[in-house]
Amino acid sequence: MFPAKTIVCPIDFSEASLQALANASDIAVHNGAEVYLIHVIPILLADAEPAAIMTLPEYEQFLQPQQRLKKAAETLLAKGLKVHTMLGRGDAASEIVRIAKEKGADLIVIATHGNTGWRHFAFGSVAEKVVRLATCPVLSIRSAARGASVETA
Repeated sequence: MFPAKTIVCPIDFSEASLQALANASDIAVHNGAEVYLIHVIPILLADAEPAAIMTLPEYEQFLQPQQRLKKAAETLLAKGLKVHTMLGRGDAASEIVRIAKEKGADLIVIATHGNTGWRHFAFGSVAEKVVRLATCPVLSIRSAARGASVETA
């Protein structure tokens, strides 16, 4: 299994996920691994004000995830890595684990915000669920201390 030859790195374009991507990039360079850079578009089933909910096409237009994934991949490509970008839809943790299994990942590198309370519930639960469900090792990267500079991939 190690050295890892196939790495899945989910990214939500936050500072923490860019830090995880930088770590995944370093591991990939060291091991000559290929990287699957993925972003999962959540499909929310909640009781909310109808005007507050975007349709998937509106969300994709607003966030432009495919373009942002390509931009994030450019840094990895410049290092000579083989990079694949993918969009998933649905429950983030389940989709990350599904893609990792489908691609035969040796490692998942994922950010965790290390928060408590409601922030932990909203953000930390994805990384925790991935750790519980994944069939391969998961490296969780805690975000840098507030105010610290983060070098992106």
